[in-house]
Amino acid sequence: MPPKVASTKGAIKVRTGDDENAVETLDGHEEYIPGLENKQLLKPENQLKLTETELKEEITQVLTANNPHAPHNIVRWNFKESQYKPIANIDQIVIHFSMDSNLIHCESEEAKIQMRMQGDEDDTSDRLGSTAGASVRSAARSHSSARVRGDDTKSSASEIDIEEDDAPEEEEEKSGSKVDVEVKGRDATPVPSHEQATTQKRAPKEKKLTNQFNFSERGAQTYNYPVRDRSTITEPPPRANFSGMVTQWEIYDSYQEDFGRQQAEKQKEQKKTITVKKEVEVKKKKANLTGELIGDSIEMIAPAVKILERMVNQNTFDDISQDFKYYEDQSDEFRDQEGSLLPLWTFTLEKVKKMAITALCWSPKYMDLFGVSHGSYDYTKQGGGGVLLLYTLKNPSYPEYILDTTSGIMSLDIHPEYPYLITMGFFDGNVGVYNIMENKEQLACMSSSNTQKHTDTVWQVKWQPEDLDGNLNFYSVSSDGVVVVWTLIKNELGFQKVIHLIMKELITEGPNGTQLITLGSGVTFDFHPMKQHLFLVGTQEGKVHFCSKYHSHAFIDTYDAHHMAIYRVAWNPYHPKIFITCSEDWTIKIWDQTTNSREPMFTFDLGSSVGDVAWAPYSSTVFAAVTGDGKVCVYDLNVNKFEPLCEQVLTSKKRTKLTHIAFNPKHPIIIASDDRGTVICLKLSPNLRKKPKEKKTQEVLKPEEKEAMRIEYEYQKLEKLLQMVRQGDEKAKRKPAAAKAATKATEAKKNE
Repeated sequence: MPPKVASTKGAIKVRTGDDENAVETLDGHEEYIPGLENKQLLKPENQLKLTETELKEEITQVLTANNPHAPHNIVRWNFKESQYKPIANIDQIVIHFSMDSNLIHCESEEAKIQMRMQGDEDDTSDRLGSTAGASVRSAARSHSSARVRGDDTKSSASEIDIEEDDAPEEEEEKSGSKVDVEVKGRDATPVPSHEQATTQKRAPKEKKLTNQFNFSERGAQTYNYPVRDRSTITEPPPRANFSGMVTQWEIYDSYQEDFGRQQAEKQKEQKKTITVKKEVEVKKKKANLTGELIGDSIEMIAPAVKILERMVNQNTFDDISQDFKYYEDQSDEFRDQEGSLLPLWTFTLEKVKKMAITALCWSPKYMDLFGVSHGSYDYTKQGGGGVLLLYTLKNPSYPEYILDTTSGIMSLDIHPEYPYLITMGFFDGNVGVYNIMENKEQLACMSSSNTQKHTDTVWQVKWQPEDLDGNLNFYSVSSDGVVVVWTLIKNELGFQKVIHLIMKELITEGPNGTQLITLGSGVTFDFHPMKQHLFLVGTQEGKVHFCSKYHSHAFIDTYDAHHMAIYRVAWNPYHPKIFITCSEDWTIKIWDQTTNSREPMFTFDLGSSVGDVAWAPYSSTVFAAVTGDGKVCVYDLNVNKFEPLCEQVLTSKKRTKLTHIAFNPKHPIIIASDDRGTVICLKLSPNLRKKPKEKKTQEVLKPEEKEAMRIEYEYQKLEKLLQMVRQGDEKAKRKPAAAKAATKATEAKKNE
């Protein structure tokens, strides 16, 4: 009887060799197999040799269903927080195959027909599988008997393959059956009879067993649900054709009806908003009365703390507040051509004491609020950056808003219609817009080298009315010789050059017939109060260019105004042909655009460099200026055309210079700044702010009519002064001509 081979859990390959009867199976156990003497286990030469501890070590491997190629840096715009936020949930599904199918109800006639057809196919496949299995078994039986007979004649060096498979026979539907034939030992499998085959065919199918030779982790055997698309078919909407004749009055009537409908809807919306606001206010009052606080956040009590702080400051500076409201210098009644300035508050902050104030600007809507920009005029002291401060007269001890910038702020302007928007120009050539309502410590939008910017310091910025598309825009002038308009489009700044400040007298010819163009350094500019497309530009070379937005290649006119840099140019708010300039050459000049001569109408020598000059908003003949020696000078041309009515020293230190000055649009006060970070508020005496007396007939007029009459009065007042100056100039020109004629007549008499 041949020796029986011990059952193993895998295929074993052996070869004849020395007396090794122990065979190592795939599961790691050694078993003795009789009849396999002098046979050796065949192992690959490059197989890794492991120790017993390494073989017994359990290695845990975790498989996840995540897609390694899925992007992890997807961001989307968050409208609530107004910024881009990364997406936390990433789609890990990868579709390799998709197929559209139809769902049929299991009790429908069509489903019953398909199930019947499928059952017939299963019966035919079972019959074919039984006949094929009988033929295969008979062939395997003959082959095994032949193999048993030939074992005695084979040499001991032949190899034997012993394979075992515990899995049952697998039957494939719709494609026949596959039979695996295995020979265990030397026993032949008996062929079943016809009755046994029929019973096996009718017997229920056995459950398929898993392959125990392949390792698989159950945690990874997840079911992927197929993706299905559902669609519905709807009926198309009804359509109808209509035609008719339309006249002009019918179109007009329809537009009027639509306009009336829109107005009615707006009124309804306004009523809704009013009712909602009232409900919110009632809820807030109830919450305050009952003392129900939502949290301990400082933001909830910030308005109350601000009011309390203002009350404390009002008590602290009560005498100054009383002077601001009620004090009038009675000595002005005894001096007609003199006035005085009463110092009120002093605004300063510890962190900006060593920084110069580069710009001042009152808010056009909130008359107690003004902005102060801090930077440095020295090129070697630009490492500290800049600071924007917004002060209010209600709290002089500390600013309302503070904004730190990386570069020094050299100019600023507050929007006349949207006072929460502040534009700034920086020392490095950039411009930016700050939104107070966002209450953030950063700019809402800012230019950069990628989106184009100035190549030198931006000395002044100015808001302008909205363009034809309704976008906000402002202008800027820089030392690089270019005037630029910036347009705000979705928190971005659009860049467009308006005009180049070309110096025609310095144009030289280069090689090959080219022209080398030299640009002037723009320092200040101002737009016409009535014609917004006209503006003046003052340069560092002492010239004033009269420009237009519609002509970007040439100037309308050019004035050789000063011998040194011009620090300010400003149109008169009442007279459309008069503008004023101040310069480093110690002079202030008033110019008339209508005269053909290039000589100023008035010239004032202040004895020091004039840092800034400003027209008074209440009079066409009053203006004020600040000098480098710390003086404030107030002039009224209607009272004295040669000397100031008030000249007052504000700084105690000799090295301190006054830099800027600004009139309040409503109250009789001015603010002046120096290069040590201090702002001083001064009140004008009655002689410095004289207004025309109202007639009895004006009491019946409306406020708009009164304002129109006041503007006309101020215009005529300045025009009379100009007529006197023009007539004096004509007489002065006639005197030399008459003197020349007299000399010629005397010489002719002598010759006779």
